[in-house]
Amino acid sequence: MNYTAYYRFGVTPWEQYAEAAADSVAAMLDGEEAARDRLGRALDLGCGRGVFSAELARRGWEVVGLDLVPKAIEAARARSIPGATFTVGDVTDLASAGLGTFDLLLDIGCFQGLDAEQRAAYGRGVTALAKPEASLLMLEFGPTRLRSMIGGVSETEVREALPDWDLDSSAPAPTKGLGWPMNRTSPHWYRFTRA
Repeated sequence: MNYTAYYRFGVTPWEQYAEAAADSVAAMLDGEEAARDRLGRALDLGCGRGVFSAELARRGWEVVGLDLVPKAIEAARARSIPGATFTVGDVTDLASAGLGTFDLLLDIGCFQGLDAEQRAAYGRGVTALAKPEASLLMLEFGPTRLRSMIGGVSETEVREALPDWDLDSSAPAPTKGLGWPMNRTSPHWYRFTRA
């Protein structure tokens, strides 16, 4: 997808999903936080304008939001979210961003838009940035006939890109509040722990 063009023309349908998925995201973060003694650094992969970065920061995480689209990062920075910083960067070349390491990595719909080579590079990058026993939470659409337009990945494709991670859970995400065609994409939550 050409996210730069979408932001240029103000067409950001994935931000509508943020509202529909808010309860689902909150439940996943609640579970993540309950399993920890303390919160630490979190990386919001493909953060866009920082919707989920803001939620992480509100909860007490030290957040870095990363997105490839400068206009999206400018908008995220303009929000002046306490506890969050934002940087332009490529999820398939995380090493070049100089971000440090993280306790939690969050991906809401970023991975699903990558091809096989990009997914492998993403996997190497998140592995390099993960502290021991870090968690990776992913909410991704499943593959459909509309995959070329809205992305989508199978659980097998997710696992293949993350060979150094243990899959702790995999479960369907709610579709309530999603319009067509997103309500046909079988969104799925994955929780991985750094092996």
